[in-house]
Amino acid sequence: MLEIKNLHVSIDGKKILKGVNLEVKKGEVVALMGPNGSGKSTLALAMMGHPNYKIDEGEILFKGKDIKGLEANERAKLGLFLSFQYPYEISGVSMSNFLRTALNTKRDEKINVFEFKKMLYEKLSLLKIPKEFAERYLNEGFSGGEKKKAEILQLAMLQPQMAILDETDSGMDIDALRIVSNGINTLMNGNLGILLITHYQRILNYIKPNKVYIMVDGRVVKSGDKELAKELEAKGYEGFVKK
Repeated sequence: MLEIKNLHVSIDGKKILKGVNLEVKKGEVVALMGPNGSGKSTLALAMMGHPNYKIDEGEILFKGKDIKGLEANERAKLGLFLSFQYPYEISGVSMSNFLRTALNTKRDEKINVFEFKKMLYEKLSLLKIPKEFAERYLNEGFSGGEKKKAEILQLAMLQPQMAILDETDSGMDIDALRIVSNGINTLMNGNLGILLITHYQRILNYIKPNKVYIMVDGRVVKSGDKELAKELEAKGYEGFVKK
């Protein structure tokens, strides 16, 4: 589904990624772990086509196609989705209107109001989110946990094939973490792949990864199964830094 090959990325002339290789298969959850400044969010934004991130070398293959030359909206239409670490607040735009507009950009024929409301309420119920949530302005006055719930609602409504979840667990207390994790598990199916970016092992107590990559200083330094996350919790990132 998604394959990163020898990816080198810089911003403002500073090299951040230094030859990253990883892959996410259809139906898998892959965890990408690393300390602050290791390049995890840079990788997410480069994959999504942020114009400030210059790809110096390497490939971003999505469903077998190198998407480096595509704009962010074109990548989204292909089925790529990014959940932001720090979601933006947009005053005056309700969640409902935002989601309907986003959904229509992916469809050849616009969804009618009745069909959209039916779909929205089904997803809200599935994720155990109150209906009133959809009428609030996008992320305005939301707690950290509510912002992350809003991101997962977008994931449910847009139904991408590949979701990049950038530090979904940041800014959440334990109850919000459990609710959001349950929502992600509910949405998992054989067609969805997830790249779950995180600092900590705690979210992996709720979402079980098929594979774990550890990134330090712009490089993947080790990969393995879910036991690798436990090893990381025990020894910390310093144990994976090459001397």
